Amino acid sequence: MQENFDLLVIGGGPGGYVCAIRAAQLGLKTGCIESRGTLGGTCLNIGCIPSKSLLNSSEMYSKAKNNFSNIGIETDNIKLNLKKMMANKSKSVQVLTKGVEFLFKKNKVSYIKGKGVLFSKNDVVVYNEGKKTSYKAKNIVIATGSCSVSLPGINIDEKNIISSTGALSLEQVPEKLIVIGGGYIGLEMGSVWARLGSEVTVIEFLDHIIPGMDREISKEFQKILTKQGIKFKLDHKVTNVKALGNKLKVNFTNNTNKKEENIDCDKVLVSIGRKPYTEGLNLSKIGVQRDKKGRIEVNKKFQTSINNIYAIGDVIKGPMLAHKSEEEGIAVAEILAGQSGHVNYDVIPGVIYTSPEVATVGKTEEELKKLNVSYKIGKFPFLANSRAKVNNESEGFVKILADSKTDKVLGVHIIGPHCGDMIAEMGLAMEFGASSEDIARTCHAHPTHTEAIKEAALAVDKRPIHF
Repeated sequence: MQENFDLLVIGGGPGGYVCAIRAAQLGLKTGCIESRGTLGGTCLNIGCIPSKSLLNSSEMYSKAKNNFSNIGIETDNIKLNLKKMMANKSKSVQVLTKGVEFLFKKNKVSYIKGKGVLFSKNDVVVYNEGKKTSYKAKNIVIATGSCSVSLPGINIDEKNIISSTGALSLEQVPEKLIVIGGGYIGLEMGSVWARLGSEVTVIEFLDHIIPGMDREISKEFQKILTKQGIKFKLDHKVTNVKALGNKLKVNFTNNTNKKEENIDCDKVLVSIGRKPYTEGLNLSKIGVQRDKKGRIEVNKKFQTSINNIYAIGDVIKGPMLAHKSEEEGIAVAEILAGQSGHVNYDVIPGVIYTSPEVATVGKTEEELKKLNVSYKIGKFPFLANSRAKVNNESEGFVKILADSKTDKVLGVHIIGPHCGDMIAEMGLAMEFGASSEDIARTCHAHPTHTEAIKEAALAVDKRPIHF
């Protein structure tokens, strides 16, 4: 007998599983279809979570090897056990994916394993291990996420030419690693392997790293990563990657003077971006419209061109971030339950989990200039922050951009210790329309890294106390 649902979610990643749980909480009979075999999507299985495990472990290894003796902790014969490090990563992923399964049971969400295919606006067929099962749904949410893209002629085999997936599972530290792309993922994974002993070179097509972030932060970040031993080839285009026995040769050209260069290496990490994953869903056949970039077109209520089919996360416009997908998933569930779900895209934070971290929310200087918005700047260095100083982590700064007339905070950009957590305070402040004066008058505990935020807010009106 065919099972009917109020809502079927196709995709069990951060957007999909959160949407399913919230919808079930609101009383909708909900099912979630996932083809991977485990819940959590790219983020939990081969993205955010395993990469943060390796970032944390590699940072501790690097500090133990290079920094502990400076603070009176003598360590001899520090050794890397990569197999154990990878096992720890895998265990964390397994525990968390099982945790999502538990949340489904707790909230009475039906977990449907297999590949979901749309056959009409209400009919979904799930294929799993040779079996075919049909389901009816009043509403459908597409949350199938994204996948890595490569350059023309460069085939990712996940052995020598790898994506972020392969970079999370290398069995030994490559002597030389080339990273194609200077964005979030490339710099995070490059940092992991640089700490563990690789000679890392990043080749970026643009003349700066982390495109889209505040340019002053980008410049400072590159300086810090260079000090850590990572090399950069900016304003270069990779033309091809050739195998030379058990080595690889990467050929690239300077965009300005057209000079050709090449580097031999052991592994190449292709990290130039991701694209919406919508293959095999039958979208064209049933009439779900997509834009030129392959993203599903939606209105403000996340409805596609078919009004009972919705789409969220990496398959629609906006930054490909897990927390953005979660917010959209909750918004859709609440809209379906008759509430007023909403996502404020102006206050979605972005974080790069290197050491130091980079965090941002709101507008950059470059964006404000394009919009002809008059703004003030307040900056405060971690060098003058007591907690950062005693912890020997004083690189970076906090930068606050506020409207010249109203003092409303328009953007915050931080490079420094623990700023991935600190940015939440600024997201909350901006969500409620805070001014830099509001932040400056809020008491921050001493000694903490967050005092740098208070001081940067004071600096907007040129009155910092400690700098």
